[in-house]
Amino acid sequence: MYLYIIVPKGFFPQEDTGRIRGGMQADQSSSFQATSKKMMDFMGIVRADPAVANVAGFTGGGQRNGGFMFMQLKPLAERGITTNEVIDRLRPKLNTVAGASLFLSPAQDIPGGGRQSNATFQYTLQSDSLDDLRTWTPKIADALQNAPELADVNSDQQDKGLETLLVFDRSTMSRLGITMQAVDSALNNAFGQRQVSTIYNPLNQYHVVMEVAPQFVQNPDTLRDVYVAAKGGKLVPLSTFASYGPGSAPLAVNHQGQFVASTISFNLAPGFSLGQASDAILRAMARIGAPATIHGMFAGQASTFQKSQSSQPWLILAALIAIYIVLGILYESYVHPLTILSTLPSAGVGALLALLVCGMEFTLIALIGVILLIGIVKKNAIMMIDFALAAERNEGLDSREAIFRACSLRFRPIMMTTLAAMLGALPLALGFGEGSQMRRPLGVAIFGGLAVSQLLTLYTTPVVYLYLDRFRLWCKSLWQRIYRAPSGSTPTPAV
Repeated sequence: MYLYIIVPKGFFPQEDTGRIRGGMQADQSSSFQATSKKMMDFMGIVRADPAVANVAGFTGGGQRNGGFMFMQLKPLAERGITTNEVIDRLRPKLNTVAGASLFLSPAQDIPGGGRQSNATFQYTLQSDSLDDLRTWTPKIADALQNAPELADVNSDQQDKGLETLLVFDRSTMSRLGITMQAVDSALNNAFGQRQVSTIYNPLNQYHVVMEVAPQFVQNPDTLRDVYVAAKGGKLVPLSTFASYGPGSAPLAVNHQGQFVASTISFNLAPGFSLGQASDAILRAMARIGAPATIHGMFAGQASTFQKSQSSQPWLILAALIAIYIVLGILYESYVHPLTILSTLPSAGVGALLALLVCGMEFTLIALIGVILLIGIVKKNAIMMIDFALAAERNEGLDSREAIFRACSLRFRPIMMTTLAAMLGALPLALGFGEGSQMRRPLGVAIFGGLAVSQLLTLYTTPVVYLYLDRFRLWCKSLWQRIYRAPSGSTPTPAV
């Protein structure tokens, strides 16, 4: 149990697919044009890295101050370092771009779902109060940034976007005969790319779109040169009846379910597992003391990991119960299935030790290896117990002689089947190349579990068999003493 606790836990192994995805987040006051320039700066830095083969990026796709980048690395044999090492090398260079951040994470063949974010894992905050959410999200994000288990911590809360506020003098508008519809039309003509006409020629049609020149779009002083049509067709400057000034507004208000939500995304720091990162987030939330109106929950791949962690013990227990029932029916005994199941703890210890020695996490792939071990390892005990029971029933041998003969005669087939399974798992455990990270925990768990169980069960299984057989005989005699029939007949229990 202690070994299971100390082994780091994860969901899926992080693959080296040779692809990296990046999420860019600029200042909330950044315009689309400024964000595009930041994206070009980031792409120049990434393209200069010797491990990068191709890079593509785009801005927008949701918010004007965001963007995404996709990188294709050179083959692993050519670049010589892993994807995570490439990301670690790029991080300090990307931090030199002022006013924007680029968060990189390896692309995975098995996505974890969840919201679109700038990192792999997500923690979502929900609240029934928008003000509380805006107050506490930055505090929680700052606390998580100080956690050594986390990297690239960022939030999708965007509540300080820059805007220009127009204040109208309604009495002046009424005196000049200007309506709000006329103001909306003038502003739409200037900044909304309004289609005003279509030019026809014999072969094509051309849409005429009216707007101010691009160099004037980013300057609020352009509003002084906007004219609005008043009653009678006279053009009146907008500044005559309106004033403008800077203001702030949220770029987006996210919801999840019926509540306003804010998602904090993060990557794992080098040397830490998803289980350690999850524990760090829960400790930080408990230490901060957020109000009861703030509800935190894992999302995406982190949420699936939490659910799998809670169901793993029950899954293994269900497998053991199913095996016990089948073996009990096969041997018509309550005791001998326990002898066979006694070989499984050593296999589990071997699998965990192998993962710990190789520096791997106990992931879902490693759990599949443990489930496979349950079927492979118990055949050693089955081959001995089945032979010993047949010798007792057919040749009249006692339990000690029967299990000794079973160990002697079944040693070679046990070794042959175990070595065949171990050598079959060896290529998975030693696999290299792109995508091998997904297969290696399976091979390591099977190889380590078989190696340790083979060394132990050849000695422990006969001992367990003898002691449980004595326990079976003791239970049988106790049953006879307690339930001896008055007529002298004794019911024989199936033990």
